[in-house]
Amino acid sequence: MELARLIEAAGQVRQRAYAPYSRFLVGAALELRGQPDIFVGCNVENASFGLTVCAERMAIGAAAAKYDLLKFPPLRIVVTASPVAAPCGACRQVLAEFGLDIDVYCVDPTNPTVQQSYKISDLLPNSFRLIDGSRG
Repeated sequence: MELARLIEAAGQVRQRAYAPYSRFLVGAALELRGQPDIFVGCNVENASFGLTVCAERMAIGAAAAKYDLLKFPPLRIVVTASPVAAPCGACRQVLAEFGLDIDVYCVDPTNPTVQQSYKISDLLPNSFRLIDGSRG
């Protein structure tokens, strides 16, 4: 799949973010290995802040609702935000659950070119792992 399609999808869903408190709109578009679908998510804030859902975790949830993420793990994710921002710590850990080799592209929606790119292993070098090592 072309990266441009993911960037476009993340930019479009960003416009539907619910962020009345921070006014920080985030969109995410996720691609799985071996699947043609694009899964999107946007941040949805809550007055209690702790119940806010990030765009990246929403996209992972949408993908998990359709596919077994252990059979078709995330390949890459595009995050659109202005200013450009990488996933938060919670989102990094959730993505790491499915593999440390996931590509993360951070894009400014006003200039939809890749501004920063990482592997999850770069963003979360000491991710929590189960002792048995059966995942990722």
